[in-house]
Amino acid sequence: MAENIKTFISGDAMIGGEVFKKAWNKYLGSYGDAYVYDWETDWDKLQYRRLEIEKRGPEIEEPVKEVIMCGADKDVFLGLFVPVSSKLMDAMPNLKLIGVSRAGLENVNVEDATKRGIAVFNVQGRNAHAVSDFAVGMMLAECRNIARAHYAIKNGTWRKTFVNSDYIPEMREKTVGIVGFGHIGRLVAQKLSGFNVKILVYDPYTSKEAIADAGCEKAELEQLFSQSDFITLHARLTEDNKKMIGKKEISLMKPTAYFINTSRAGLVDQDALAEALESKSIMGAALDVFTTEPIDESSRFLTLDNVTLTSHLAGTTADALANSPYLLCEDILKLFEDKGPRYFVNKEVLQNKEFIKWLEKLRNI
Repeated sequence: MAENIKTFISGDAMIGGEVFKKAWNKYLGSYGDAYVYDWETDWDKLQYRRLEIEKRGPEIEEPVKEVIMCGADKDVFLGLFVPVSSKLMDAMPNLKLIGVSRAGLENVNVEDATKRGIAVFNVQGRNAHAVSDFAVGMMLAECRNIARAHYAIKNGTWRKTFVNSDYIPEMREKTVGIVGFGHIGRLVAQKLSGFNVKILVYDPYTSKEAIADAGCEKAELEQLFSQSDFITLHARLTEDNKKMIGKKEISLMKPTAYFINTSRAGLVDQDALAEALESKSIMGAALDVFTTEPIDESSRFLTLDNVTLTSHLAGTTADALANSPYLLCEDILKLFEDKGPRYFVNKEVLQNKEFIKWLEKLRNI
């Protein structure tokens, strides 16, 4: 008989604990029951807390009292945006596995988990289709003035003149620069193929051959910024690439070019981008992510007529949200059954004797 697992599920306003529980029961229910708690149920508060955790790390918050009261005997901890800090791990001394149903790991102290012999799982590409759809949509919305025309009509104006009226482009045969060629970047390239565009890719971690196989051309950052008609960001934010897009890179852009960011605001020098839009040295931008969310009332972007703004919506679809706990639990089951999990982040824990001992019990060895 398999070792009984005790699990703590921490849902939130975006994915409730009961959704995780259904996914757990489908794939892992035979290993034991799960305790369910919803960490943050207020949507607006969740957006603020998740952004602060992404910027400053999981250690900024203390574990909730439910973890202190009910977590000491739990082996597995599952959630979405809940901060998984060293303090939470201290409160859960039996913890052997952490799973978050998102691609980002900003809310998990992976380094400390690895040191303690705790496996970490995420879900790579869970919202890749959602974000790639949105990025293509943002290109069209900005260059064709879709949002501005809608706003004008709703406010009683039949608007026909815009900042880019002298040069409203078609997408056909333009050059698109993609920064970051993971799941999302590759899907953007695939979805743009129908426009017969040339695609330049900047990704130091992806080979020239792999990029060519996807029908794209590998480029250095300066080449991409100077030659592209549309530039779309799909890189993950790290300590090493903060503000990788600065005044120098933006100054290389064509005056007719558009800048799209559905990734992370921290990748871009926001003042440099605002200055380029204000001076009209670039044609426009479409932004779904901001340094502060909700966007600060004093933001320079709010005064501009050549930018499309959305409220961090790119990755949020019913399909992406509903499926991610199931993808997570299915992949954890693959570890338990020794079938090659896809989303196992820190495989170094397979060298940890205590973790191996726990895993062998699960496999009835």
